[in-house]
Amino acid sequence: MAYLENIRTFVRVYELGSMSAAARDQRISAAVASARIAALEDHLGVRLFQRTTRQLNPTEQGTLFYRGACKILESVDEAEADVSDVTQAPRGSLHIAAPLGLGQRIIAGAMSEFHARYPLIHIRLRLSDRKLDLAAEGLDAAFFLGVPEDSSLRIRKIADCERVLCAAPEYIERKGQPRTSASLRSEHDCINLRYAGAPEFQWPLQTPQGVRRITVSGPFESDHGDVLTQWALEGHGIVLKPLFEVQDHLAAGRLCRVLDSEPPVPIQLACLYAHRRRQDPKARLFIDFMTRRIRESLPAAS
Repeated sequence: MAYLENIRTFVRVYELGSMSAAARDQRISAAVASARIAALEDHLGVRLFQRTTRQLNPTEQGTLFYRGACKILESVDEAEADVSDVTQAPRGSLHIAAPLGLGQRIIAGAMSEFHARYPLIHIRLRLSDRKLDLAAEGLDAAFFLGVPEDSSLRIRKIADCERVLCAAPEYIERKGQPRTSASLRSEHDCINLRYAGAPEFQWPLQTPQGVRRITVSGPFESDHGDVLTQWALEGHGIVLKPLFEVQDHLAAGRLCRVLDSEPPVPIQLACLYAHRRRQDPKARLFIDFMTRRIRESLPAAS
């Protein structure tokens, strides 16, 4: 098992490009990660990385070994999956990511039930509204709102989520109701989700002329979806949100729908996972379970 752990550490160092990042990913110290790489290099009789004070780059031998190491780990994972299928006692850790709103409101709340059913599966849940790289961040699956850019991943569609434009009554009283989608651009403050590498803000709306992408702007931006909702509640502008994230505020009158005549295009909610010959049973169990819970929890389309 020590040799296998050395290989796992090597793969994460190669993918993350950093000894310390790989150590954090595997919940070990940087010293342990370094010792594992050194032991692997001694066993193979080659240098796997060129080290400087600022960089860690794979050697030609390191790149060759990485390709074979990935195949080794995939074979081991599949063998363990076969055993789990036979024993019907899936075990191990799953690293899962989800958008903040979905994770906080639905996924986190269903974790107790899942753990009660499968107590040997440990879930490491990461919540973030930024785009994630499954391979680079060691994720087994990621729930996702929108259209994925990486075609190498498998995708399980869960639902088309209704979205709404909404604002606080205070904002509407001060600025008025937007009359058309074009008035969003010229007359209103829009609160936007911004993360590193995000494209320019365009809200896809269903207009009488068909779907139009309206470029919007405003004084408030954040990479945290709940911060956007809070700013909307404080009257700072109009926000575009999945209905499930703001339905309680709408029901209580803290937020009001705007521009219902030109509503946002629904957004796809899906789960992404690695394209393997055989899906890990514990990952399949988790995705199946959460797909059911999410569909049950989403508000019905209006």
